[in-house]
Amino acid sequence: MGLIQCKEVCRKFGEKVALDHVSIDIPQGRIFGFLGPNGAGKTTLIRIINRIIMPDSGEILFNGHPVRQEDVERIGYLPEERGLYRKMKVGEQAMYFARLKGMGSREAMSELKMWFEKFGIQNWWNRKVEELSKGMAQKVQFITTVAHRPSLLILDEPFSGFDPVNAQLIRNEILGLKENGATIVLSTHNMESVEELCDGIALINKSKLVISGSVDGIRHKYGNNNVGLVYTSSSPVTSEPGLFDVLSDTGDSSRHTAVLSLKEGAGTSAVLQCLLDKGLSINSFKELIPRMNDIFIKLVTGGSEEPGQRMPM
Repeated sequence: MGLIQCKEVCRKFGEKVALDHVSIDIPQGRIFGFLGPNGAGKTTLIRIINRIIMPDSGEILFNGHPVRQEDVERIGYLPEERGLYRKMKVGEQAMYFARLKGMGSREAMSELKMWFEKFGIQNWWNRKVEELSKGMAQKVQFITTVAHRPSLLILDEPFSGFDPVNAQLIRNEILGLKENGATIVLSTHNMESVEELCDGIALINKSKLVISGSVDGIRHKYGNNNVGLVYTSSSPVTSEPGLFDVLSDTGDSSRHTAVLSLKEGAGTSAVLQCLLDKGLSINSFKELIPRMNDIFIKLVTGGSEEPGQRMPM
């Protein structure tokens, strides 16, 4: 059973359907990606999980029971639209948000000081928010999101505004929070981050769940049975009826890089034996798995996937 279960969630705004019978299980202790184009319904679902708005029908379960207001205190939410009070001092604001999440003054001060030092911004405690750069403000808001050690952390485009060094810092902290038992929902358009961080994903398009499951499982599902081959030979490899076609072959007179399309039912051992029989010296032979970016584009721009398909995590 997932930490969060979304069951047949529907939500309309006037005549606009934002969510249409969306069901998703978010496993405990994993990093789970919410994917979809702008306007697909991701933010609406996040707000329903946080009880900022309510569904028209369906329900959200938190650890097996309908999500309650006290459960929200165990959630850390970093929205895409950042919200810091510009005239407040940085430390005062961080304390304010920590206390809103139920932390005592001493506990909040200890935890916040630790995070400020970890992010190298301890000298900004008594400065006003309006003096912060965008990246510095992002760090402060990330800290206020995680300081109360939430069971569920929802991060909407958490790398926005960060340079590569600080983006890597945030990635490392996200992985550290997972190691310490947090469940993390990551809403992002950055498919590299999805492949690097996420254990599973749910793709929503036009208010409907298109597919959900493990990242590895979905990438293998959309594999096209192509393999990459690096080999040494005096002549290019040729197609073999019943086993494979050569889609491309580049290289010099000896070292070649080729892409082979394996025929349905062709075993890799038979293909390899055939290549050896052709006199090739094989340097590498590996399955070419599509990137999440390619799968995203395929499904959003007219792929044939039936809405709501769910794959094992």
